[in-house]
Amino acid sequence: MGSSARWSPPSPWGLRGAGKWWGSGGSVAVKAIGCLLLAGITFRLLCSVPSSTPPEITKGKCNLFNGEWVPNPLGPAYTNASCQFIDDHQNCMMNGRPDMGYLHWRWKPYGCDLPPFDGVRFLDAMRNKAWGLIGDSILRNQVQSLICLLSKVEEPVEVYHDKEFRNRRWYFGSYNFTISLVWTPFLIKSEVFENENGESTSEIQLQLDILDATWTSQYESFDYIIISGGQWFLKTAVYWEKGKVVGCHNCRNKNLIELGFEHLYRRTFQEVFSFIISSKHKPVVFFRTWSPDHFENGEWFNGGTCKRVSPYKKGEYREGYMERVMRGIELEAFNKAVAALMGSVDVERLKLLDTYSLSFLRPDGHVGPYRTPFPFAKGSKNSASVQNDCLHWCVPGPIDAWSDLVMEMALDR
Repeated sequence: MGSSARWSPPSPWGLRGAGKWWGSGGSVAVKAIGCLLLAGITFRLLCSVPSSTPPEITKGKCNLFNGEWVPNPLGPAYTNASCQFIDDHQNCMMNGRPDMGYLHWRWKPYGCDLPPFDGVRFLDAMRNKAWGLIGDSILRNQVQSLICLLSKVEEPVEVYHDKEFRNRRWYFGSYNFTISLVWTPFLIKSEVFENENGESTSEIQLQLDILDATWTSQYESFDYIIISGGQWFLKTAVYWEKGKVVGCHNCRNKNLIELGFEHLYRRTFQEVFSFIISSKHKPVVFFRTWSPDHFENGEWFNGGTCKRVSPYKKGEYREGYMERVMRGIELEAFNKAVAALMGSVDVERLKLLDTYSLSFLRPDGHVGPYRTPFPFAKGSKNSASVQNDCLHWCVPGPIDAWSDLVMEMALDR
């Protein structure tokens, strides 16, 4: 079974810093509300349709994003023993995952090969440069892979982090190269009212026409950027524009217009790409597409799991409405931005990092119950109560192929 159309209440994903990231699974009330909300939006999701088709991003005649996972007897380029930059909640090896098969696959585009990440070549090319990875916890997941691959050449120094380790910066001294992780799960200005367990005390307030200064204030300091949206956009929220409330998503007893998360996602990327196009600073910008989850038999809050130990074969994955709608909005926004830049040399600096298709084929690569040292013996009846993470990826794991793609596209070999 693949993914299906769904919505879940706010989870604790991505808000916590290192070591305190996951909550206890939420209260009974939160779970009950989640079930009610799921029923409330099913009809609208069923009526949604994709708004675009993917542009043809190719390497010569080879589309880097269209391919299959093939066996890789060499295994991963690094392990948890050789890389110290893996956050505990993505360190599946350290946390006791017993199967290793998920580490022995590589992404093979049809018609060409995707070379493995070459840290020496990458750092040489990025000497005196700065990268910014802008988004939510999936970007944090991605940066772990990138830094682990680069640390085989030189271990960076962490030169900055905020109190909760959401914003961080690493420096490779020999290359005068920096990587910054910029936490901005909505990309627009937001007020979030969540405790450290991810439980909300009030609806999120979002300013649809104001970008988050956390990332726009740093934009000119970056030579390369990876930016993306994600599951935070599905949360209950009140939407503002021009200083007034214009609607909401799943607001209860508020007597507000239901605009829906699709409106929020589309509106956000209108603002994001308008900013990128109009800015005098012209970094290379990679727009990374939706990262699918693989929950089966439930969601994160009601016992969903991801127990598969091998990739899907072509045609085996059943795409859900949610993924299709959100991906369609992304591609529509990207295509419009490319069209606006046509005839300008700047169009070559806006790139689609389309990790969606290769990622939905990897249900075996998620953290699952191994976000902490597995507390129950195999076969224990208590193991069913362990909260699974079927959204974020094990490091090392399938997410390393994202770094392979980034290098291929950045160096344009």
